Amino acid sequence: MTRAVFTPTHAYVPGKTPRHPEGCFDAIRDTAQPGMDARALAETDAFQTGLAYLEQGYFWEAHEVLEPVWMILPEECDARLFVQALIQLANARLKHRMERPKAALRLCAIVRGLLEETSGGVIMGIETADIVAQIDSLEGELSDDL
Repeated sequence: MTRAVFTPTHAYVPGKTPRHPEGCFDAIRDTAQPGMDARALAETDAFQTGLAYLEQGYFWEAHEVLEPVWMILPEECDARLFVQALIQLANARLKHRMERPKAALRLCAIVRGLLEETSGGVIMGIETADIVAQIDSLEGELSDDL
């Protein structure tokens, strides 16, 4: 599969950096198509790029490309809850970057709650324990900021 990856020139941080041009993520977002199941969605540019952006510190951008994956997944399935947790993790990291530790901690709690609603294990190729470890680490950083 050809990757429709847009590499941002910068991480968008509201109030600190400029927004990206309108539509610059559309080619990535459009790889998530209605009717796809979780296995197919896990292979899309939208999901894979969202994971890469999350890892690379493009938190607003990760949310932007993961959202259509989340919207397509059926209500109350593990994959939908998991993608929602990833989106909220991106939001928590963004709030941390924006120097809003209380908001980030609230989002960390939301991520934990979403992950607890899943059956755990591997979802969409990702070990849920790895996301819990990321939350543990972020919460540790945030407690230093309070």
